[in-house]
Amino acid sequence: MKYDTVEEFRQKRDEAVAFIKNETDFQPEYLLILGTGLGQLADEIETQHVISYDQIPHFPVSTVESHAGKLIFGTLGGKEVVAMQGRFHYYEGYTMQQIAFPVRVAKAIGAQSLLVSNAAGGLNPNFRKGDIMLIRDHINFQGDNPLIGPNDEELGPRFPDMSEPYTERMLELAENVALDHSIKMHQGVYLAVTGPMLETKAEYRYMRNLGADVVGMSTVPEVITAVHMGMDVLGISVITDECFPDALEPVDIEDVLAAAAMAEPKMTQVIISVLERL
Repeated sequence: MKYDTVEEFRQKRDEAVAFIKNETDFQPEYLLILGTGLGQLADEIETQHVISYDQIPHFPVSTVESHAGKLIFGTLGGKEVVAMQGRFHYYEGYTMQQIAFPVRVAKAIGAQSLLVSNAAGGLNPNFRKGDIMLIRDHINFQGDNPLIGPNDEELGPRFPDMSEPYTERMLELAENVALDHSIKMHQGVYLAVTGPMLETKAEYRYMRNLGADVVGMSTVPEVITAVHMGMDVLGISVITDECFPDALEPVDIEDVLAAAAMAEPKMTQVIISVLERL
């Protein structure tokens, strides 16, 4: 689904917003997107209301087994949040506009900041499975982006600046949190591909030469959308496999989920503490 006109997009967004507001009067200030195997952070939320994606007009539905497909409204770290327990990927067949739609809706119901997590493969030889990485920048290798098509000037400019997609103030907060809690947290560049297959040895070598530290199949469309609307952004990757071309081993989804579970407590601690300090 692509929107042919700004009016078509606004109608669909407004119908989704009206449904949510009819379900709950909760007004979140922060949007959390929980990546593959990282849905347990939702257990820490003092939940006020839960809505399944399939109830919301025009909302995509998660087709990946490890993504629950729920919007969770509540309090985390003393802040009012809405969490997407499960996200959407380009490889599922959704358009970039569909992937961006929940971020647009979250902004319309009050969210001013995006905290996004993902599972990623480690390209940097200093990274190990189960580590976490603060995303300082990204490379979009998905061959598409959610801003292609008509631009709604009420949401953001036609040519948004991307010199600081991840908000420096939030990056510094996350760094300080990791230091204070003795959590080892790398920093680096996230490269987004379409998936769903994992990459070849030659592709991993190429990505590393480009300056990428991790590779994944998500996050960048949501970040572009948030930046377009002037939202603050913080991103954290969980390293679920080691993508070293000269020592590459086959990976399956069970391995990825196990590594995500190993790293999740560290990521959860960072996100909750950042929220507490904001």
